[in-house]
Amino acid sequence: MLDFAMKVSRAAEEISEQDFADISRHGFSDDDIWDIAAVSAFFALSNRMANVTGMRPNDEFYMMGRLPK
Repeated sequence: MLDFAMKVSRAAEEISEQDFADISRHGFSDDDIWDIAAVSAFFALSNRMANVTGMRPNDEFYMMGRLPK
């Protein structure tokens, strides 16, 4: 699943029937594969937009899981 998700995020133009066959062999249904692709694609889009615009989350969210400086 993670290999498929990374490929969707970084090289979607390279997704082939073989990728679908590979992920299906791990028990994922067509609906599961759709969901994995949709979440991966949206994640890639939103991160690219945030990077391009220099966006940063609000301070409370930004500090979650980070040590105070």
